[in-house]
Amino acid sequence: MEDKKRLIIIDGNAIIHRAYHALPPLATKKGELVNAVYGFLSFFLKSMKEFKPDFIIAAFDFPAETFRHVKYKLYKANRPKAPDNLYEQIPKVKEILKELNIQVFEQKGYEADDIIGTISKKAPKKQIFPELETIILTGDLDALQLVDRYTKVYVLKKGINEAVLYDEKRVKERYNDLAPDKLVDFKALRGDPSDNIPGVYGIGEKTAISLIKEFNSLDNLYKEIEENTEKSKTINASVRKKLIDYKDQAFVSKMLAEIRCDALVDFELETFKFGDYSRDKIKEIFERFEFKSLINRLPEPEKENKTEEKNKNNLSLW
Repeated sequence: MEDKKRLIIIDGNAIIHRAYHALPPLATKKGELVNAVYGFLSFFLKSMKEFKPDFIIAAFDFPAETFRHVKYKLYKANRPKAPDNLYEQIPKVKEILKELNIQVFEQKGYEADDIIGTISKKAPKKQIFPELETIILTGDLDALQLVDRYTKVYVLKKGINEAVLYDEKRVKERYNDLAPDKLVDFKALRGDPSDNIPGVYGIGEKTAISLIKEFNSLDNLYKEIEENTEKSKTINASVRKKLIDYKDQAFVSKMLAEIRCDALVDFELETFKFGDYSRDKIKEIFERFEFKSLINRLPEPEKENKTEEKNKNNLSLW
């Protein structure tokens, strides 16, 4: 039986944004700002050491409006535009990923989360490696809805040095026993101010969790209310009124919060294999950005490992 394989999916924009705001404005001697690049790489290398993945890909937001913006114009409208010197660092990260032979995916009309969701759900079904474990590296909690028996989410907790690995058990611990696949329904009621997802006005986290646990889903909750079942009559009158008044808003919020797993992403898992890169070329880039402290943290390329192993075997014959 083949050993268990591991795929890492990098949420590029989320990590870059987190790194940019977590670190002081580090610049090269030429005045080139590289704090987000440094933070991204630091978290990436920490994750490589910890998880030792067999396969890696990276997903980025396409720089244009998505289907969510089309359906709800106020989606993420409260977010201030990030500084230009943050966006200027994204191509630098992509350059390094390219030299590491890590594929970058982005698709017009979708967010990186949708690409991540699609690949994380499709990869185990490829049946090349039925026990494939997927770990999503990210800077926010949106991806927790993707956690299942095959998928974990590694979320930056503080700065770029602390992160939490979420499996199904840990998600339930954080959300009072709510399963990962119920988080979209939870957010449909609770909303999410960071993305300007309205939810149902006046419904807080505790009430939202309680309702989804009691009625199992948003659809079933409203079905019971519309049929005026005995169970629905147990809902607090004030809460019930809010649910009825903001029903449309709840379902729009669910659409906004749900990560799509049907993006037009086709792939062969073997093409994500990690380790085929030139250490010398990566070292050159690190030196250009003056990342001397990161050079020694870079794992040895697969080819170089094989060469070293071959040399050792040849020496042992003498």
